[in-house]
Amino acid sequence: MACIGKKKSILLLSLIVVASLFAAVFHYTLEAPPLFLQLYFGQAEGLNNRRIFSDLRIQQSQFLPGYISVTTQQPLRLNCNTCSIVSSSGQMLGQKMGQDIDQSTCVWRMNNAPSKGFETDVGTRTTVRVVSHTSVPLLFQKQQYFFGEANDTVYVIWGPYRNMRQDGKGIIYNMLWEIVKSYPHAKIYVTTEDRMNHCDRIFKRETGKDRVQSGSYLSTGWFTLVLAMDVCHKIHIYGMINATHCSLHRTEGYKRVPYHYYEAGSRDECTEYFLHENAPYGGHRFITEKSVFAKWAKQHNMTFSHPMWSLS
Repeated sequence: MACIGKKKSILLLSLIVVASLFAAVFHYTLEAPPLFLQLYFGQAEGLNNRRIFSDLRIQQSQFLPGYISVTTQQPLRLNCNTCSIVSSSGQMLGQKMGQDIDQSTCVWRMNNAPSKGFETDVGTRTTVRVVSHTSVPLLFQKQQYFFGEANDTVYVIWGPYRNMRQDGKGIIYNMLWEIVKSYPHAKIYVTTEDRMNHCDRIFKRETGKDRVQSGSYLSTGWFTLVLAMDVCHKIHIYGMINATHCSLHRTEGYKRVPYHYYEAGSRDECTEYFLHENAPYGGHRFITEKSVFAKWAKQHNMTFSHPMWSLS
């Protein structure tokens, strides 16, 4: 009888352990469903108060069906532990952050921003380059620099359907095909129409404004952060000003900063920000976007420097 009682105790203890494990797994699933379930059920659409990445998700590269290879038609696979996102702003000039930037697992750049000639300030490596459809012609003009044999950069191109359609009528998609003919090793991915719509929905959810009806164009910075939050465990953004920077520095002694670090003497950054923010149609809402980025930074492992952002 004692033996039978002991067996029952062991069995009861085992059932308790199994039930506890099941409850823990069930609770985790409710809090943070696995990525493939989020994609299947559409739960990956939103950015809510929890991080959209977790320690489990950085163990291996994940499939990103919103980004499709021009050559293979396969989804992008990308994994980054730490990410340096380098703004194209003139704020980067003289910062001498190149070595710090290059120490990250992945270094992100935007559009046609070069590193050559600016290595001390912006670094030398480029892991991911997110490019607007309007900037593709600029890359096309310097194909050897951007797509040369030693280049292992992943290019992610975003743009509207009319330019990215694959039936021979998409002028930008056709241009990308010409590039991969000359550089078949080039890792070029295009953002799908569904993903573009997804980014529009995020904009509406975060701002309360319909992007099209408000005459707004999303910036390359917007598309960069949306992708980075899916694949980076830790994000450090260099050279991006916050939503209040220009209004606080709009004084008589204000020091003009070029809109792009590689276009010295060009448009003033704050002047460009105000023009776009207040344009009735076709403007990038840079200031509005920066307010959203500050909100995301409080929810994710994201920091800003040069200049530093106060997120309190």
